[in-house]
Amino acid sequence: MLRAERGVSRRELADALGVHYQTVGYLERGEYSPSLYLALRIAEYFEVAVGVIFSTTPFPRLGAADPADHRSA
Repeated sequence: MLRAERGVSRRELADALGVHYQTVGYLERGEYSPSLYLALRIAEYFEVAVGVIFSTTPFPRLGAADPADHRSA
């Protein structure tokens, strides 16, 4: 989400990180867990804390309904 928000292609991010562009796709889909070094480099690239990008608990899927939006009338 952060990559798309900032208008960075997978290939651009991969080149900046020194990884294959498919690695970025695997990371985004949760099919690959990065090394600590790679996680820190990604956070540094986007100038955010590593916890903004990675977490031990799953992030809600994009488009998932917010439970607060389903309040009873």
